[in-house]
Amino acid sequence: MKNRESKPKAIALLSGGLDSTLAVKLILDQGIEVEALNFVTPFCTCNRSGRCEAQHVGDRFDIPVKVIGLVEEFFQVIRKPKYGYDSGMNPCLDCRILMFSRARERMEEVGAAFVFTGEVLGERPMSQRREAMRLIERESGLDGRLLRPLSSQLLPPTLPEKEGLVDRDKLLAIEGRSRKPQMALAEQYHINDYPCPAGGCRLTDPGFARRMRDLVRHKENFDLNDVNLLKVGRHFRLSPEAKAVVGRDQEENHRILALAKEGDILFEVQDWGSPVTLLRGQASEKEIHLAAAITARYSDAPVEKPEVVVRYGLDYTALDGNLRASSLEEDQLVALRV
Repeated sequence: MKNRESKPKAIALLSGGLDSTLAVKLILDQGIEVEALNFVTPFCTCNRSGRCEAQHVGDRFDIPVKVIGLVEEFFQVIRKPKYGYDSGMNPCLDCRILMFSRARERMEEVGAAFVFTGEVLGERPMSQRREAMRLIERESGLDGRLLRPLSSQLLPPTLPEKEGLVDRDKLLAIEGRSRKPQMALAEQYHINDYPCPAGGCRLTDPGFARRMRDLVRHKENFDLNDVNLLKVGRHFRLSPEAKAVVGRDQEENHRILALAKEGDILFEVQDWGSPVTLLRGQASEKEIHLAAAITARYSDAPVEKPEVVVRYGLDYTALDGNLRASSLEEDQLVALRV
């Protein structure tokens, strides 16, 4: 038996979902030391309980979990993905190459023998096809050092298998989109509190992808604030340089105000329940009147009222501009809505 000093080490890419949890269990059962990396981007959808699923798995198996935030690096990928987008605005191949490259750097830094993931051959149409998996391995610099324990027996042997660090016979041959084999394995291992596989990345959501596509098209140097603003309110493209975001309820009004930055113009209907509208970008008098008319449309003012007074300005606590506006017609709203 190998002593503790000679125990091989591996780096896990751990989302906290069922597949990556099972992969960690399979590698730990072979007596290999595991350190997990959990990559977080501004597009990750959070667990509703607020629990960090990766950390929960780390606590279960008593392994360290290093959470790594990817912001500007990931924005660069979205702006110009080498391998394009999937069905939404999700650059899946480029995303995984970025994450796996960072995992390789950590592997080299700590002297680990290989990197492994919970990927399943054929489970995801873009990133888990056989040729795509090979591309990711090569482009991330992990040639021969990237192990997929759940599908290993369907893939060529990796260096850790050839070197005897991993017993290939104890790895699996799961393939396809059905999760029944993983669920059966979870029951066998008494893992029963894993998250639902739905969710993951906002960029796969058609509505959010549409907003993200509009942002990339009109503002190449977008930042985290711009992306966070996409997650709230109704969005209207008023011109190539200007867009309006309208709160749908009081909570969204507060979130919009929290995201407002220098130069944004804020709108609110006077004397009636009103959304907060934020106008961002270079706005002429035309865009200001459009934003006011949209604000009037979503206020509590009666539809038969021909005009309302809309207050606007750069400081929400002292809106010093006033103009009279009629509600924008529905067909006009549809034409502007992002």
